[in-house]
Amino acid sequence: MKIGMMSAWNQDAGPSIHAELIGREWIKMGHELRIFSFFRTDFHGTAIVDKDEDYVVRCFTTSRAERQSLDARPFVEFHSDFFVTQDLTMLPMDELAKIFHHLRRRAKTITVIHDRVLSSNPSFYQFEWNTIVCSGKRFVEFLKEAFPEEKIYVIPHPYNEWRAGDKIQARKKLNLPLDRKIILIFGQRVKEFMETLPAISDLQPDYSVLLLVVTRKGIEELRKGTTLPIEIREESPDIKRLYDYLHASDAMILHRKSIEGVVHSSTTYQCLGSGCPIVALNSNFFEPFSEEILKYDDLDELKKCLTDIIEEKERYRTAKLAAERVVKQNSPKNIATKFIKLFESL
Repeated sequence: MKIGMMSAWNQDAGPSIHAELIGREWIKMGHELRIFSFFRTDFHGTAIVDKDEDYVVRCFTTSRAERQSLDARPFVEFHSDFFVTQDLTMLPMDELAKIFHHLRRRAKTITVIHDRVLSSNPSFYQFEWNTIVCSGKRFVEFLKEAFPEEKIYVIPHPYNEWRAGDKIQARKKLNLPLDRKIILIFGQRVKEFMETLPAISDLQPDYSVLLLVVTRKGIEELRKGTTLPIEIREESPDIKRLYDYLHASDAMILHRKSIEGVVHSSTTYQCLGSGCPIVALNSNFFEPFSEEILKYDDLDELKKCLTDIIEEKERYRTAKLAAERVVKQNSPKNIATKFIKLFESL
């Protein structure tokens, strides 16, 4: 198959993670893939984290650019059998619409939804898709208000493949202490984690704790906000480097409060395959996940979750087994195969 996919790529963003996980599997399966992505000067996400592969073409702006542009040549020169978009609302929709009829002459068209509510932008509704893919029934409920339900297809979100690592070796590689309990905070929303710091500090009398922060934002505020021993790495790591940090850590905290609409934590899909336990605020970002992560409602519960992990209690052991099971069930290979079967059905 020749598959064209218009998406964020090699970037710290949920749609990019989704696209990369299935796209690289399509390459392994022997399909021909062309990625159309954002200009490096106008990208979607917080950072470009890796070098582009030779099948990636950066040829358009985001929808938020002051002046949207799209180079049509890469699209019309690659004769796709299937044309996929990821996160349509971030793409230059009106520019894409000008060549969409040309793409539809040769290719079946598929859009993968990452929106949390129906778009208010009229440009979103101008395309005639062969099918609309979403990752769960929560998305179907609002999508069916605007699209024929028979065109909506559910394919679960892929997880990064299961790659548990050696904690001691990872710490040596990263020059991290071997004798501490390391709690990891990763990402570009460090401010959101400030209110979790008292719970982590409360572990100190009983355990030797190090707070490991991997981020490029909010660093000074974090330094001033805690007396905890803290190690800050100013990085936007690629997935291999990120997994080194996860393998070195005893737990990772994800603290995102509920917002309106259907949302999920792309970081969980990205990181659960490391084997590092994830402790998450009980919000709608983590609604799709069950016993494979540990959830808390308040700081007392957060402390209890971290204690259960450090002492390797039953809840920790249950989460570890469940995480491996769900990651393998929804591996990149399995989810990429589901997309190929959908393409074949079209």
